[in-house]
Amino acid sequence: MFFRQIDNNIKLSLSIPQYAEELFKLTDKNRGFLQQWLPWLDRTKEPLDTQQFLELQLLRFQQGSALHVTIFYQDRIAGVVGYNQIDRVNQIGHLGYWLGEEYNGKGIMTKSAKELIELGFDYYELNRVEIRCAVANNRSRALSERLGFNNEGIIRQAEKLCDRYVDHVVYGLLRSDRD
Repeated sequence: MFFRQIDNNIKLSLSIPQYAEELFKLTDKNRGFLQQWLPWLDRTKEPLDTQQFLELQLLRFQQGSALHVTIFYQDRIAGVVGYNQIDRVNQIGHLGYWLGEEYNGKGIMTKSAKELIELGFDYYELNRVEIRCAVANNRSRALSERLGFNNEGIIRQAEKLCDRYVDHVVYGLLRSDRD
C-alpha cells in the first residue's frame, strides 16, 4: 500500500474504505467551513457515501487515472490530497485537496501537496500539474503560489457551488519549472 512519512507529524496513505468513518466525521464536522468551496458536500450525508467514494477512488487508482491520498497529522485524519484526474496521454495531473479547519496554518498541506507533486513528476512522469480553485479561495491560491505554480488565467463560471457559479483561477507547474 502507498504510504509516505513526511515528517514526525505528517504521513500520507492511499485512501482506503477503512478510513471512511473517520474521514466522514472530519467532513461532517467541517461542513460549514468546507461548503464554501466544495460542491460535493451536499452528496456526502453518511459514512457509506464516503466509503463508496473511497472504493471508486481505489478503482481509479488501479486504472492509473487518479490518486486519492489521506493526510494524517499526529495519527489523526486531517484531510486529503490527490490527483483528481491523471491525463496519461497529455501527462497532466489535476491536483485537489482539503483540510479540516483545525489543521489549517500548520504547513500540513504545503508539505503534503509538495510530496504529491514530486510523486507526480517522478512516478507518473507528468509534464504538468494543474490546480484550479475559486478566485475568492485565498488559502488555496496562496498554497498554489507558495508551491511555485504560475497563475495562468481565469476560467469564468467554471464551477457550480450551491446556487451560484464561481470563476476559477488556473495554476500550472511544469516539470521544467522545477529546474
